[in-house]
Amino acid sequence: MDEEQMRQEAADDKLINDAFQRLLDSYLTSRHRKKVDLITKAFNFARQAHKGVRRLSGEPYIMHPIAVAQIVCEEVGLGSTSICAALLHDVVEDTDYTTEDIENIFGPKIAQIVDGLTKISGGIFGEQASAQAENFKKLLLTMSEDIRVILIKICDRLHNMRTLESQPANKQYKIAGETLYIYAPLANRLGLNKIKSELENLSFQYEHPEEYASIKAKLADTEASRHELFDEFIVPIEVELHKMGLHYQIKERVKTPYSIWNKMQNKHVTFDEVYDILAVRIIFTPNNREEEINECFNIYVAISKIYKSHPDRLRDWLSHPKANGYQALHVTLMSKQGRWIEVQIRSDRMDEIAEQGFAAHWKYKDGGGEEYTEDETELNDWLRTIKEILDDPQPDAMDFLDAVKLNLFASEIFVFTPKGEIKTMPTGCTALDFAFSIHTFLGSHCIGAKVNHKLVPLSHKLQSGDQVEILTSKAQHVQPSWINFVSTAKAKAKIQAILRRDSRELQKQGEELFGEFLKKNNINDIPNAADQLTEFHEMRNRDEFFQAISEKTILLGDKDVDELLGKNSGDKRGWRKFVPFLDRNKQKKAVEEQPELFVVPEKFNRKKPIFITDNNINQYKFKHCCHPIPGDDVLGFIDGKHQIEIHKRSCPVAAKLKASFGNRILDAKWDMHKKLFFDATIRLQGIDRVGMLLDISQVISSQMNVNIHKLTIASEEGVFDGTVELRVHDREDVGNIMGQLKKIADIQDVTQIM
Repeated sequence: MDEEQMRQEAADDKLINDAFQRLLDSYLTSRHRKKVDLITKAFNFARQAHKGVRRLSGEPYIMHPIAVAQIVCEEVGLGSTSICAALLHDVVEDTDYTTEDIENIFGPKIAQIVDGLTKISGGIFGEQASAQAENFKKLLLTMSEDIRVILIKICDRLHNMRTLESQPANKQYKIAGETLYIYAPLANRLGLNKIKSELENLSFQYEHPEEYASIKAKLADTEASRHELFDEFIVPIEVELHKMGLHYQIKERVKTPYSIWNKMQNKHVTFDEVYDILAVRIIFTPNNREEEINECFNIYVAISKIYKSHPDRLRDWLSHPKANGYQALHVTLMSKQGRWIEVQIRSDRMDEIAEQGFAAHWKYKDGGGEEYTEDETELNDWLRTIKEILDDPQPDAMDFLDAVKLNLFASEIFVFTPKGEIKTMPTGCTALDFAFSIHTFLGSHCIGAKVNHKLVPLSHKLQSGDQVEILTSKAQHVQPSWINFVSTAKAKAKIQAILRRDSRELQKQGEELFGEFLKKNNINDIPNAADQLTEFHEMRNRDEFFQAISEKTILLGDKDVDELLGKNSGDKRGWRKFVPFLDRNKQKKAVEEQPELFVVPEKFNRKKPIFITDNNINQYKFKHCCHPIPGDDVLGFIDGKHQIEIHKRSCPVAAKLKASFGNRILDAKWDMHKKLFFDATIRLQGIDRVGMLLDISQVISSQMNVNIHKLTIASEEGVFDGTVELRVHDREDVGNIMGQLKKIADIQDVTQIM
């Protein structure tokens, strides 16, 4: 071994030993039983197993399991079993050791968790959607056996996100998209608020680097004024809390860049218009644990004497905590500077549960051990619902994911049964959702409900505090329209299962009719004819296509024969609508010429970005779901025909694609030179006055020299609302035009419509 190698090995050893010592120090300061020997044994075993292997970043591979174990211990607060499983989580997948070896050396519990983590390794999602759904089901099934599997998996994902810069861009989009679609909601549902926020922010940083940097810079610019506002606001509050004799701390909570950006997108507002960037958190140690809820209300009463509170913004999660265990009292107060500020009041116990979630729950159980008790009712209810979804195999992986996500994101209301029992339901749920939540038979035969003793239809939306009695009839059957107004995962899954059962017969008839159609037209040697026409009629899958034939919503004819025999002149659907243009004649010519779409060859380098230029733009598919134009953050997706679709990175369809088909994602960049034009629609709202229309057209046509394609404005009671369709070169043009329009007197709001 030469001197350089020896120096490198010594440096690696120091790096590894320092990281492990930090892990031990964190463990020894925690509340768990002190099983240092077991953790050291797991570390030595993993170190030996991963010897000589390095990560993409160049550091020894063992640094990753140590980092995951550190997060498990320090940030989630789990004990020795979980720390050992985290240290060993890649051993079975990456080395010759088996789960049996782990069980023989470390016992059945650690082996079970490592086995669960191995089943869902390499990210949840594989190349095929069906494989991805299967892996996700494995994750949820293993999770319902031992929740520590998913807690460690989330920690593993957090470390991967923290070290994502060493990955190529296409891998970054895949991992960031998957994180935002699955792991952040999971972390949120398990109450890991701090980790959820970091996962969202890291995903945002990699998917939209410019927007992330812009918001970070604006937060830094406004930091001094925020501190000043906070300091002035809390002075009288501190005086009151001292009078009450409380041991407390007041923290300044600043909205994360991701949640600010999310609000800007959803509410169509600028950074300056996001009013709740600052919130104040009062964390106190109660004099008596039994009285902590009363003490929260006492603090609220005291501070609402100082500042006026917003009557509609009191949020009480004390008596009925959120399903992820979150407890606090939120009140919004008017500061002396005329700004609404949210104040969150919580005890130290509530604060720890808010940050560390269910893991912190167990710290407050008797004995303080690491074994999980069966009385975690909210968590078990959630896992039970997921198990019910798993019991019904969904043919479409995306439907399955959506069903689970409905459960992940739901915020809660409280509804009473006729006997006065309380049930937690998601906000926006209907009487039919409530029926299915009690029993499938009740849901499938439901004809209506009595809410607070008044008769209501199935689609009636429930409010918190409603008392609900379900009315049934044996003659009632599940209707396809029901799927449009239920909102819970369980109800959707059950309705879809019953409808699928009913539609199998129709699909069979449709398949027979399709066979007769092929025979009648002497078409018998075309492979995948059904798939070809499924896409031609824009159906999601074969079953839907066959059912449509059976129900006569698709009538097979000459156009279908032409499509199968390749006689149709060009595909003018979907992506073609959004081909950029120069003028009418050239656009017509472009459609007639039908440029060849780029087909991805087998040995295509997916790590390198594709460049969209003025000359090759027609070789890509521009989907109508998000309408990307030059300047947007975009990515490429290799579809089933090996052609490339272009989507905005923030597009909801792209979010699913990143989470489901990560290996088909490409990094895409614009290399345009303002030659082509694209459609853009801007919405204007404001106070109507004489000359408003003239001012708008002056700014766009004369000042900006942009062609107005269509202008629609409606005025009512002195307020106008309108849209302008423009032809622009890129996103920069849109930004400049919107900036100039905002300067027009009496225009209140300017937003872009996708």
